[in-house]
Amino acid sequence: MTALTDYAKNVLARALVGRQPSLPVAVWVGLGTGGTDAAGLTGEPAAATGYARQPASFTGTGTQTNAAQVRFSFSQATGTLTHVGLYDAVSGGNPLAWATLGSPATLTSAGTITIPAASLAVVAD
Repeated sequence: MTALTDYAKNVLARALVGRQPSLPVAVWVGLGTGGTDAAGLTGEPAAATGYARQPASFTGTGTQTNAAQVRFSFSQATGTLTHVGLYDAVSGGNPLAWATLGSPATLTSAGTITIPAASLAVVAD
């Protein structure tokens, strides 16, 4: 995920010049149908589908990757999801980064979508 949101770019810039911004203390992963640098992830499924952002922890010395799999459970169809994003809150909050999924995920009924460990890579490029 090299597409940092405008919010994340501003946090990074403040950190680089010693302005000590508030850094995220936790990160949640979301799925959606699009994304922009200004908004981050867009088109998140409705909560009525059973969708909720999932917590994730990251590891690495340069590029950061998710330390464990991230699993989303759905109680009904969501259609096709094409993007993934990171947030600093389980709902609302600030978007941090977004990317296109390696392959779209389509759910035509209840089910799960799993992102394997080490599949989300965050790098400031």
